[in-house]
Amino acid sequence: MSPVKIRRLIALCSGLLLPLAFAPFDLFWLAPISVAALFFLWEEQTPREAAVIGLFFGFGVFSLGTYWLYISLRQLGGAPIPVVVLLMFGLVFAMGFFFALKGWLQAKLLSNRPLLHGLFVLPAVWVLIEWLRGWVLTGFPWLSLGYSQLDNPLRAWSLVGGVYGTSLTVALLAGVLLILVRRTSHSTIAAMATLVVLAAGTWVLQGQRWTNRIDTPLSVSLIQAAIPQEQKWLIEQREPTLELYKTQTLALHDKDLVIWPEAAIPALPYEVMPFLTEIDAEMQSRGTQLFTGILSFDTDTGEYRNTLMGLGPALGVYNKRHLVPFGEYFPVPAFVTQWLRLMNLPSEDITPGADIQEPLYVGKVPVAPTICYEVAFGAEQRVFLPEAQLLVNVSNDTWFGDSIAPHQHLQMARMRALETGRPMLRATNTGITAVINADGIVEQTIPQFVPGVLSAEVYPETGATPYVRWGNAPVVLLSLLIIAISAVTRFRASGSVRQTS
Repeated sequence: MSPVKIRRLIALCSGLLLPLAFAPFDLFWLAPISVAALFFLWEEQTPREAAVIGLFFGFGVFSLGTYWLYISLRQLGGAPIPVVVLLMFGLVFAMGFFFALKGWLQAKLLSNRPLLHGLFVLPAVWVLIEWLRGWVLTGFPWLSLGYSQLDNPLRAWSLVGGVYGTSLTVALLAGVLLILVRRTSHSTIAAMATLVVLAAGTWVLQGQRWTNRIDTPLSVSLIQAAIPQEQKWLIEQREPTLELYKTQTLALHDKDLVIWPEAAIPALPYEVMPFLTEIDAEMQSRGTQLFTGILSFDTDTGEYRNTLMGLGPALGVYNKRHLVPFGEYFPVPAFVTQWLRLMNLPSEDITPGADIQEPLYVGKVPVAPTICYEVAFGAEQRVFLPEAQLLVNVSNDTWFGDSIAPHQHLQMARMRALETGRPMLRATNTGITAVINADGIVEQTIPQFVPGVLSAEVYPETGATPYVRWGNAPVVLLSLLIIAISAVTRFRASGSVRQTS
């Protein structure tokens, strides 16, 4: 086998290692090792070959890290195998493109200063492209590097720079590993100095607290019905489902808040209006706020929305803003949509909610809501902050089956709590329903696929972390600055070579 093919194979294997750093495996130490291996493979490569190596690495990351798409599309969605293969390969290739872009860009920026390139340029390129991956073409921030570090001290950087701030620290560690492999005295000193700075910064940030706990806790309950997806929307299942939620809710007493999962009510509001009216009246009489997921329909415009509805003392509606491509809307030509209908596949578009919406309320406590996939987008949640004192996420993770995806999803919810310094309440249909404290630590859960009620006392938080105030701007601007300096240095160096020759 040629050296080129061996290098690409190693890149693929290194990419396959990276998902093991995330939940549920949580081998967080693999993250800098996997990335350092990629940095090493990029050394002395042309921009084209560096891009190919990055593509192989990215293919490894997402072929293992998002294999659960098969469950969503085929086993539960019922899509034909050719469609499933096409969509899965399309996503993996698209995500691999971002890694290819990293390889191409860092090779273009390569100068005659390998120490600075390894320690700073490579991490800056990594984080900038990772940030781009989080919003280009609606974004897919799954498996962003920072999520892997939630259970070790590096998590402290998330309060300052969000998930990408932590990604930057991991990429810096990968750069340090790369430099240490070279084993030159000058570079070793620089790498150790970088480690000392990272360690000192981590130690300082761990001792900081930017939010303040409110003294009076909220008594909350989260209901996990564990209804299989293949039964959820059957008309004969509607009444048993409504009765289940009603019975479990009415059995709870002296609660400030009860949360049902995403689309907990398997009907449109006008189809179950007597039920909604009854529950609303009961919640008002008890002084209990209820949040429930439901698919709503605008009779004037014919638009469907994925909604979180507030019933009880504070009526309110939140409509999901960031929808899932090919899950909640279909960015395809009309003839493809028609084909999907002929194949009895999902084809109706859900309309996104407004970018700016009012928070929901529990008494006087403002709440920042998200629905399912939205919890992956920390920057979008900031529109409710610092006003909101509590985070709520509802989801229907039954679409993921018994895979690694629900664990990855919970990991992202934990990051949102840590970034904002707010507790997170996460109610799901089949799990993982969880209460997460303001430090991003899971305090209680209900096991997957097990029906149950999770009750807890939760303390809202006020104030603002640096991430809430500034968002991703500091990390992105720092990365751009490093890349700009490197580009200018390379340009001047090439100009000097031309003049000499």
